[in-house]
Amino acid sequence: MSIYATLWTLKFPRQGIALPDCDWIRVRAQGVPPHIGSPTPGQGYEDGDPYGSFLPPPLETNARGEHDFMRAVVFVTEQTSKGTERSPQEYADPLLVLTGEAYAALSFGELHRRLCDALRDEGSRRRPRD
Repeated sequence: MSIYATLWTLKFPRQGIALPDCDWIRVRAQGVPPHIGSPTPGQGYEDGDPYGSFLPPPLETNARGEHDFMRAVVFVTEQTSKGTERSPQEYADPLLVLTGEAYAALSFGELHRRLCDALRDEGSRRRPRD
């Protein structure tokens, strides 16, 4: 079972810059519900948060596991692998990780800019260096 819920999938320019004839890549927003890792009694995490090493801090929730925001939103491409030595739930090298509150506060224009910046950075890591 996954801790993630897919929020949306959109195509972005693979290199972070939309040029004529550019390649496109699917970027997926994966939401982490607020009850995941929550220290609130009754949420199942009384022994601690197993996701704290790769997600923003857990949220206090109400008795039904609800909060105004998601715990996190993790942005990945179709090529991002899931599962690391640390945790099978961790995405290896996601494009961007935001708290749910930060995600809710961002305009789409700002989110688009940050994702394109991350795609440019990812592309430069794949290219050979001089």
